[in-house]
Amino acid sequence: MGAGTDTITHTITHTEVLVVGAGPTGLALAVDLARRGVDALVVERADALFPGSRGKGIQPRTREVFRDLGVLDAIHAVGGPYPVGMIWQDGTRVGEHRMFDPAEASDDSPYTDPWMVPQWRTQQILFERLTELGGRVEFGRELVAVEQDADTVTAHFAAGDPVRARYAVAADGGRSAVRRALGIGMTGETVDPHPMLVADVRITGLDRDNWHVFPPREGSDGFLAICPLAGIEDFQVTAQFPEGTVPDLSLDGIRKVVAARSHLAPEDVTEVRWASDFRPRAALADRFRAGRVLLAGDAAHVHSPAGGQGLNTSVQDAYNLGWKLGAVLRDNVPDTLVETYEEERRPVAAHMLGISTGVHRGEIRRGEATRQLGLGYRESSLAVDTRAAAGPVRAGDRAPDTTADGVRLFDIFRGPHWTLLTVGTDAGLPELAVPTARIPACEAYGTGVYLVRPDGYVGWAGDTADGLAQYARRMGLQAREL
Repeated sequence: MGAGTDTITHTITHTEVLVVGAGPTGLALAVDLARRGVDALVVERADALFPGSRGKGIQPRTREVFRDLGVLDAIHAVGGPYPVGMIWQDGTRVGEHRMFDPAEASDDSPYTDPWMVPQWRTQQILFERLTELGGRVEFGRELVAVEQDADTVTAHFAAGDPVRARYAVAADGGRSAVRRALGIGMTGETVDPHPMLVADVRITGLDRDNWHVFPPREGSDGFLAICPLAGIEDFQVTAQFPEGTVPDLSLDGIRKVVAARSHLAPEDVTEVRWASDFRPRAALADRFRAGRVLLAGDAAHVHSPAGGQGLNTSVQDAYNLGWKLGAVLRDNVPDTLVETYEEERRPVAAHMLGISTGVHRGEIRRGEATRQLGLGYRESSLAVDTRAAAGPVRAGDRAPDTTADGVRLFDIFRGPHWTLLTVGTDAGLPELAVPTARIPACEAYGTGVYLVRPDGYVGWAGDTADGLAQYARRMGLQAREL
């Protein structure tokens, strides 16, 4: 530069993984990475965590994930079961409505029903867990551009220094700035053309024992539902409007809707704490990866809120991706392992979009399909099953819980590690530096040898251990020092 020219220098922050978005997806991923010793930085456009109740249902499979991440006790402490629905007509209770098909607890599935926790509380708990593990979140960081080369990703922001990372994960919601910057499209449909309002409010004159449902009256604009939120004084109000309407999110606007569609008076709504409107849609990103940038959560798939699948599918994206990034960054596993993230999660997301849409349209009940316990990766390139005849659990399936000889498998699986499990066999095992459990033959597993992934799915299954050592080396598992 010539004399007298000012030199502008930028300090670049370096991290191993940049997570864009401090919602449930980004925070769950950051927690998983932090417990693996991976340096991850979460950046969030807003100045604080999301304040609303929006995704309030924690499905059984996500409860298992949260148990592993060390936050389930806190989730249970602040939440509660869903109340029974109550149908109202002309100010009179006319009958109960069961929102969920019942399920009985079993030895292999300790959690059978969704647990209600307002989304803001879930995020608060994940944030506190991340802080406990030494992780960090930077607020007020609006991403404006993304660059990448063969080895790194550089993110630029409206304010503050750029960040350079080995990988970046877009967890910044359905309007993802990262996805748009990468030019990745989304394919989908409008699930329902009718606008919806959702708001967290304080209400008097309504009990908290039921989820109150007010079907549309003749000539009215749409239904109204008022659900008491577990663990706090707020109710969540949900209302449908005619196509083309712009819902009024003010206190007066919500008072008018509640009074017009229920027996409550306008003044019974005493406060609006958060409100939003949306058009239910279902959309899937055309791909989940572009170079060193990956999409997760709503940035990759947008659900109707019906059935409570969006947040849960999103958290499980993070759970699938966390151990893979950890293996590549810590155990020198080839980057091809990260490629399996899209291979495994995009079909699951597409399937769950169909479930959410079906629930919204009344075609599918909230029950077995929405609990997410039956999801798996049997078609994945990571699922290797060498048995001549498959047993109750196949490679790619969720590894069930069970207790045998005083050993509870979920206690063995808990933590950021693989687990070597033998069931009803004395097969010789390779000396792998992973926890090992031996249990008798049982209904959940039958017999065999299983190598269980860090995210609780069976990676390898066999009648004997033949071929297991080769698979373990592929996954970066080292032989135990003797």
